[in-house]
Amino acid sequence: MKAQVIHSFGDPSVFQVEEVPVPLVTPGHVLIQVKATSVNPIDTKIRSGFVPAVSPAFPAILHGDVAGIVAEVGEGVTDFKPGDEVYSCAGGFKGTGGALAEYMLVDARLLAHKPKNLSMEEAAAIPLVAITAWEALFDRAKLSAGDEILIHGAAGGVGHVAIQLAKWAGAKVYTTASNPTKLKLAKELGADVAINYKETSVKEYVDKYTNGKGFDYIFDTVGGENLDLSFEAAALHGTVVAIAARSTHDLTPLHSKGLTFHVVFMLLHILNENHRQQNGEFLKKITSVIEEGKLRPLIDQKRFTFDEVAEAHQYLDSNQAIGKIVLVNNWS
Repeated sequence: MKAQVIHSFGDPSVFQVEEVPVPLVTPGHVLIQVKATSVNPIDTKIRSGFVPAVSPAFPAILHGDVAGIVAEVGEGVTDFKPGDEVYSCAGGFKGTGGALAEYMLVDARLLAHKPKNLSMEEAAAIPLVAITAWEALFDRAKLSAGDEILIHGAAGGVGHVAIQLAKWAGAKVYTTASNPTKLKLAKELGADVAINYKETSVKEYVDKYTNGKGFDYIFDTVGGENLDLSFEAAALHGTVVAIAARSTHDLTPLHSKGLTFHVVFMLLHILNENHRQQNGEFLKKITSVIEEGKLRPLIDQKRFTFDEVAEAHQYLDSNQAIGKIVLVNNWS
């Protein structure tokens, strides 16, 4: 089969199209004919060598998000059969194969049937960001109807999904973005209040929207100095959930406010085989929300094929994308 393969870390030019063996089906696994994938920040970090601890061995096939058709099932698999349309975030990391190929071998525990109301391209944009948002909002923060939450990064991959999931759960959603286009998009996705963080300080929006109390729940999808701003914006005994915490911070605000702080790293449930069932269960719940019409992926207007993966990575690195960047398999 054809695959995009890397033999070393580096810039997007490291991708090479090669002929490699089709993976052999093993017990508990499903062979998928890949129709589409999407590129996430973790994929560019792996390609560049920023996170070697979670990177696959060379020669490596990258990308975790996948949508496709079941070609073959291994011994013990009962929930899926050949011909089923499925989706998952299932590989491209240490010990797994990736989606940038004609076929991908996937642990059935990570898999779900594709939502009936999404195309393959749309489905490929969902898994990593939606599983991350679900774990952050419902497994960690325990968000429920009537709660108020501040979500940073309204137009990002995880942020735009988190807004919709929080609204589906009945929460009141405040969100931040950097320009009028993204603020308008946030409102269209369901946010109750959209805040331009470049024009409004944390103190100003905390005073305006919480009477100076702060937010009980904050989901920070940005990281870096924004994590410090999240601690500043939190209420006493508030909960902050982050997905980007490879950084150094003063934890004094956590102590002085008695905050609860969670870090979500959804790849852990792929890298640690005993935890894989959790991601599959989250994805099945997400599928139900999508089929209710309460969640849709925001996909950037620029589309790419598997032959154009280098350009897709360059585009993500440019920070120009709004929503997810999708790649369609033009080999099959």
